[in-house]
Amino acid sequence: MEQSKEINRDRSGDLVRIPSRALYTAQQRIKRDESVWTLVQGVLAPIQFLVFLVSLGLVLRYLATGEGQNIAVWSIVIKTITLYTIMITGCIWEKVVFDCYLFAPAFYWEDVFSMLVLALHTAYLVALGTEALTTQQLMYLALAAYATYVINAGQFIWKLRIARLDHARQQATVAANEAVA
Repeated sequence: MEQSKEINRDRSGDLVRIPSRALYTAQQRIKRDESVWTLVQGVLAPIQFLVFLVSLGLVLRYLATGEGQNIAVWSIVIKTITLYTIMITGCIWEKVVFDCYLFAPAFYWEDVFSMLVLALHTAYLVALGTEALTTQQLMYLALAAYATYVINAGQFIWKLRIARLDHARQQATVAANEAVA
């Protein structure tokens, strides 16, 4: 990832460049803002979260009462399909913005953890299809997958929040430097 240069004034009033690791270079920010895949991700993320919340409620209801087995089982399948969808479109978005499908330096650790999220959701589908686990065991596997999903979603939200704050700080610095100049 390229380092951006923030321009500030030192104590003597001289302009100095301070390197900072921005999430996006100026060119990547333009690509991000112009890409339809940014909108797709922005729409799919809250949909996936809503599907997650509904499914989580159904899974917990089944575990607490024993009721709603089929709907709980299938809600996890639907959640997994939404996960696959957002992962595929996210890879396309990453290719457009960072010129690689996965593991762009800006999102490396988020992508690494996403592999665990995918592995657990996929393990659920495999176990369901092969009847390798009981329904209760499937539910606990789903809860483990959901826990990793929540952590991963938090990683992305945190990273994007930091990027937004960093961009606002850079804009304020540029405006302040222009006002002084």
